[in-house]
Amino acid sequence: MKRKAFLIDTTRCTACRSCQVACKQWNKLAAEATVNHGSYENPPDLTPLLYNQIHFIEQEQGDDLRWLFINRRCMHCADAGCVKVCPSAGALYHTKEGLVAYNREKCIECHYCVSGCPFDVPRYDTKQKVTKCHACSNRVQNGLLPACAKACPTQSLKFGDRDQLIAEAKAAGKKLYGENDLGGLGVLYVLDDEPGTYRLPKNPAIPASIFFWKDVVKPLGILGFWGAVGVAALHYVTIGPKKLDDADDQPRKGGE
Repeated sequence: MKRKAFLIDTTRCTACRSCQVACKQWNKLAAEATVNHGSYENPPDLTPLLYNQIHFIEQEQGDDLRWLFINRRCMHCADAGCVKVCPSAGALYHTKEGLVAYNREKCIECHYCVSGCPFDVPRYDTKQKVTKCHACSNRVQNGLLPACAKACPTQSLKFGDRDQLIAEAKAAGKKLYGENDLGGLGVLYVLDDEPGTYRLPKNPAIPASIFFWKDVVKPLGILGFWGAVGVAALHYVTIGPKKLDDADDQPRKGGE
């Protein structure tokens, strides 16, 4: 199956936040109380109840104000740090469309995925279970668009075959962010400024500590566990179960 992806053209985004509302409606996410923090951006960040968020960049330019908007969400990396570091098999995984989904029932609340994500995306709910954009995988697997893409009125946010989206963007002379990063991101951006302006890393990479944990610590831990099991089994076979000494086997009197 061809890999699916989002293409988000920030130059077409009007910050209407239809994507935020559609996502909440489809995923039945409750509304949250927010406060004004000196910007039209609201809420100011992703939360356990907000899987995609419109980030506002407001820049003063003389007497004018420059507005830039970007939709923030899970980037659905091909080489996903969250999937690499998760110790619970099947808690975080790639779907057949190449999207990063999760199974809450298998989440063990370790929070390792937070450390493994170079985009600071995963959030934990009140039950300490991981939450994030799963690209409406239940809709996609039934031939439907993700709720956010269906709701976008300006086609700033598109969803489809990744190769086709890349070809269309390049044919229009647009430069893409994320085409080759981390094995190719599942969320591609057309930006109107440098990545750092949008709080995006210029060269996203999985933290080196993740590779150390995955390639060194985790295998050693498994080896140590099975080594202990092997020693115990060998002791049982060659010596037998531990027996009480004769003195220990006698009933004791008083405080003896």
